[in-house]
Amino acid sequence: MYKTDLMETNELLRIGELSKRSGVSPELLRAWERRYGLLRPQRSPGGLRLYTPEDLERVRAMQRHLADGLAAAEAAALASRARPETDAEAPPLAPAALRDELREALDGFDEPAAQAVIDRLLATLTLDRLLSDVVMPYLEELGERWEREEASIAQEHFASAVIRGRLLGLARGWGRGVGPLALLACLPGEHHDLGLIALGLALRARGWRIAYVGQDTPVETVAEAAGDLDPSLVVLSGVSEKLVRSALPELRALAAHSRVALGGAAAASRQLEAAGIIALPGDPVSEADRMTAVVRDARQA
Repeated sequence: MYKTDLMETNELLRIGELSKRSGVSPELLRAWERRYGLLRPQRSPGGLRLYTPEDLERVRAMQRHLADGLAAAEAAALASRARPETDAEAPPLAPAALRDELREALDGFDEPAAQAVIDRLLATLTLDRLLSDVVMPYLEELGERWEREEASIAQEHFASAVIRGRLLGLARGWGRGVGPLALLACLPGEHHDLGLIALGLALRARGWRIAYVGQDTPVETVAEAAGDLDPSLVVLSGVSEKLVRSALPELRALAAHSRVALGGAAAASRQLEAAGIIALPGDPVSEADRMTAVVRDARQA
């Protein structure tokens, strides 16, 4: 039966299972444990080393810091850093305040300051909270300000480029592992992919493997890739219902052979259900949970 860490669990893992869920080889996991004390295994009555969900989270944090370009020792130190006892008395993190800091830095074209805010977020928040509490609300607000002409095109492009770079840094290695495969692409004519990348990261955090084929992708190309990869899910993204109408015949054909979902504003299209396409109108984290449940239930049926 398909194994997954898509559901919350307190189970203890052997190193082989830890490797599968994290996409890191057992040899490298042992090296990180030996050199940096990253892992803190428990011992079974028979002497087996067993790892906790907290060990898995530290491994994933290590991967994120490495993807950001940190040296291994520094990445391990950040991933292993325990909360000081005074944290219990400290005020809770206010994502809205950090969004304000991020907005100020990006509006001012201050890339180092923006990167520093994102570093703080990564050191403090889980990936799910980073996406749902900060990144996606900020991007939605930025789009609304742009429509009201309160943010310039240059500011929108600059902010998108900085955030896209960091998200893709977190996505490094998201194709590794043994979980279900999601094939991601933007509809033909669609160049906005931040929401799609965020969904890919949320799926990856739930044990999926991700194959991302890019912006402005012909549906025929997606279908060819789906034929080669046999993904558990094909996710397309678009911000305009017009893009759906233009590609509807090809989308119907794709949905006849693959499980297809569509996110972005185009998910509101009334034509999706008739075409056999799952609409993803929610935020990336909640939709990642939903698609995980759909695939899990289908495998167990």
